[in-house]
Amino acid sequence: MADNDRSRQGARAPRKTAGAFDIRNIIGLLLGIYGVLLLLAGLFMDPDKDKTGGINANLWTGLALAVASAVFLGWARLRPIVVPEHVEPAETDPTRPGPTRRGGSH
Repeated sequence: MADNDRSRQGARAPRKTAGAFDIRNIIGLLLGIYGVLLLLAGLFMDPDKDKTGGINANLWTGLALAVASAVFLGWARLRPIVVPEHVEPAETDPTRPGPTRRGGSH
């Protein structure tokens, strides 16, 4: 009864999100690490512009990776994946790949 009263009043239960296990956070973190390393390499190491047509490839690639990292992390922060509280167990389905459940003993 209390749940119905709460839903009628418009109060929301706290949502559970994927948090750190959201794949966008993992991808954003990896892109950010590589981006920072390349930015540092572009700033402090010899740019060797002869091989890259006169541009500092480490600097620009690091900058692009840092921006991509910010996009992924911002996306995950602004639109988090909401994990449902209860999921019904999957029934035996002949079209579902994988092992099937057997009835009785074997």
